[in-house]
Amino acid sequence: MCGIAGRILRGYGAVGNDLVELMDAQAHRGADSTGFAVYSKLCETGYKLRLMGFSRAHLDSDLDEFAHILRAHGADYLSEPVIDDSGDRHYAVRMLISEPADLVRWIDDADLIADRIEVQSLGKSLEIIKDVGDARAVADKHGVREMMGTHGLGHARLATESSVLPTASHPFWARPFPDVAIVHNGQITDYYSWRKRLQQQGYRFMTQNDSELIAVWVSDQMSKGLSREAALDKSIDAIDGVFTFMISDTQGIGFAKDRFAMKPLVTVEDGGELAAATEEQAVRRVVRDECHVINYDGPSLTRTWTVGPQRAAA
Repeated sequence: MCGIAGRILRGYGAVGNDLVELMDAQAHRGADSTGFAVYSKLCETGYKLRLMGFSRAHLDSDLDEFAHILRAHGADYLSEPVIDDSGDRHYAVRMLISEPADLVRWIDDADLIADRIEVQSLGKSLEIIKDVGDARAVADKHGVREMMGTHGLGHARLATESSVLPTASHPFWARPFPDVAIVHNGQITDYYSWRKRLQQQGYRFMTQNDSELIAVWVSDQMSKGLSREAALDKSIDAIDGVFTFMISDTQGIGFAKDRFAMKPLVTVEDGGELAAATEEQAVRRVVRDECHVINYDGPSLTRTWTVGPQRAAA
């Protein structure tokens, strides 16, 4: 029942606003939580980092411990942390950091305090913003409409199995691969067997949400030499379940649809621009001119869309 969306602009622009519109149009598909993955200007040095803390009363001490772990790995803040002022018990933090000496070892150590403060995304361009509530509520709280960029993903969640918590929301970061995010509509039936195999390779999962697994699975396949297109093709036979998922990185967006074709996806594709969503009425919210809507309604489908070089370097 969840709703997913993807957006690529022809140039650098108000991608955050478009993603909010895509998800607001699909709020009826799930208002337990909403999330956005936004790709903005590339950092020349360091990474963009998004965190979520779980007790505002312990914010200072938790951030101090997080900073201590970061500095132990040869990195530091490049900007002061920006913290949301909502007053909710949980809180979101945005900052820029320099590069740890070993990113994987650093994130492993940072995750040791994930019961207090958890890394939600890391990337040269990627920022993941997600929270409980519908698209308008999350966008207003975190300023998503004002976010500029080239492309991104959106998700509206109806929780069917795992917890209704901000951290269990989509999009998911493909821990520990920088700049990779995923949104998913469906269910992975061999989730636990794949999770165990990936854990044996050293990967860590922060939730019981099956969608988190897909991001890591695809990234792992690519780290072993497969192209993004080949990894998406392989996922259809390797992963069991009913699913349509969209995965993004700094280069663009791709999707895969299972053998049963139960979860819809429609797109408008025009001159390097993309609007994609679970429902046609959502894409027509952001593409108002007369347009050709493509319905990817068949089984075992994959496709990728690339961000142009002039946009990736904006």
